[in-house]
Amino acid sequence: MIYVETGSEDVYYNFGLEYYFTVEKRLPEPVFLFWRTTPTLMVGKYQNTLEEINGPYAEQHGIHVVRRMSGGGTIYTDPGGWQFTFIDYGDSDEIHFQEYIAPVIDALRALGIPAEFNGRNDLVIEGKKFSGNAQYKLAGNTVHHGSLLYATDIAQMVAATTVDEYKILSKSIKSVRDRVTNISEHMQTPLSPEAFKEHMISYILRGGGRYEPTDADRARIRELAAERFDNWQSIYGQNPKFQIVKTGRLPGGKMEFHLDVQKGRITGAAVYGDFFASQKADGLAALLTGCEYSRAAVQQALEDGGMRGAIYGASPEEMAAVIAD
Repeated sequence: MIYVETGSEDVYYNFGLEYYFTVEKRLPEPVFLFWRTTPTLMVGKYQNTLEEINGPYAEQHGIHVVRRMSGGGTIYTDPGGWQFTFIDYGDSDEIHFQEYIAPVIDALRALGIPAEFNGRNDLVIEGKKFSGNAQYKLAGNTVHHGSLLYATDIAQMVAATTVDEYKILSKSIKSVRDRVTNISEHMQTPLSPEAFKEHMISYILRGGGRYEPTDADRARIRELAAERFDNWQSIYGQNPKFQIVKTGRLPGGKMEFHLDVQKGRITGAAVYGDFFASQKADGLAALLTGCEYSRAAVQQALEDGGMRGAIYGASPEEMAAVIAD
């Protein structure tokens, strides 16, 4: 096995690196990565990003959003947690979790942590989840990656992954703490996140080699990061078709927006309510149709369409906040 140090906490770069060593640069042995990110929401390949995350919270707190190439659910990561990746070159079409999870469990048990595999895709300590795993096939090769909650901000994880604010209030942090745990809480001897990383790498690598990416490697990885991960189309454009109703009570009255959204773009719209407006507002639904489903894009479309002042007590900013909150 060969270890590759990503040297970055940029999630888009790290996924670009994962792709690069899976598809474009095959090393002579399987590859192992151990990395972390700035605060990030990782959405599964088949998920609807808009339904899985608290978008306004993520934007307000500078949390990045990325779509993985693997299935599974949305996870939150930050510098207090770690990600690991195994890239296995071969032609197997089957999904196997145990062979990749076993060395991770062994490395944790060497620290006195009673880690176990729950039989599906999670790792647990005394029944509490601390790791989710996913696996996918690419160019005939297997990529297995997983997350490790080490000293993750659990409160922020809950807030960022819960769309409905009411649920955040009614479903307390304590209830989440009953189901998940940080590895650091179970350490017999405290370790910094960096020391924990070094233990995991040395234990799993067991004397294997290391590869240092060249300047040319890193340049290509940055290109792949931009092309495949760090763009609106990759994150939101793959969303399935769905319908949504957004309602807001603005100073000028109630506004209700009925939207058809497909691949991250509004494909149909209707507007109802008890608001007052000039005749110009008759074109509001048409302005929304074809617009990217994001607050910034909606606000710009309304501005460009002359909606400022067209609806009493409802500015483009306020309408955009209702439509794409």
